[in-house]
Amino acid sequence: MARKLEAVIFDLDGVITDSAEYHFLAWKELASSIGILFTREDNEALKGVSRMESLEIILRLGGKQDAFTLKEREELAASKNDHYVQLIQRITPGDLLPGIRQMIDDIRAKGLKLGLASASKNAFTVMERLGLMEEFDVIVDASTVVNGKPHPEVFLRAAEMLGVHPEFCIGVEDAAAGVEAIKRAGMFAVAVGPEENFDKADLVYSSTAELSLDKIMEAYRS
Repeated sequence: MARKLEAVIFDLDGVITDSAEYHFLAWKELASSIGILFTREDNEALKGVSRMESLEIILRLGGKQDAFTLKEREELAASKNDHYVQLIQRITPGDLLPGIRQMIDDIRAKGLKLGLASASKNAFTVMERLGLMEEFDVIVDASTVVNGKPHPEVFLRAAEMLGVHPEFCIGVEDAAAGVEAIKRAGMFAVAVGPEENFDKADLVYSSTAELSLDKIMEAYRS
């Protein structure tokens, strides 16, 4: 018997909107302020990773992993977040990535539950700026979980809050760490991005514009 799909759980950055660009700009400025060159290529390693883990990656990149105390690292991370919060005030509903509005409408039309599982501590602000607060049944962000991706906690928490068993959920991610979190949660994983980056995904789309709920559901049930 085919599995009955009950919920779809999205990542935020790089899936619903490109707030990842604002993260990059904020990290780049922070890195520059402490004498570290930080490029878009370097930024790829930060996708789906928590704020403090991202800072550690940048410090290692610049050979400064031992240059700051824990308190100083926390202050650096807070400074980056302050800048990011300023940048995301520019976000509007027009910043939804291609195909996402249709996906949300299709999910709702089929009576499925809709959740968000984000590594960002600013997910509520971004979702409010996008005008999506009323569309999602639950929003779980980094401030409400202990373990960041690739640990499955954020997806498991979203499923628990939705009242759905993980087996009956589809997760949508754009980062390898996020896809791993989805699979470790026992869910069906849909990835957005280059296929070679997602060997653990059940289904891969090159962009959000190609997302099709009917095709995803067909693959999920097969």
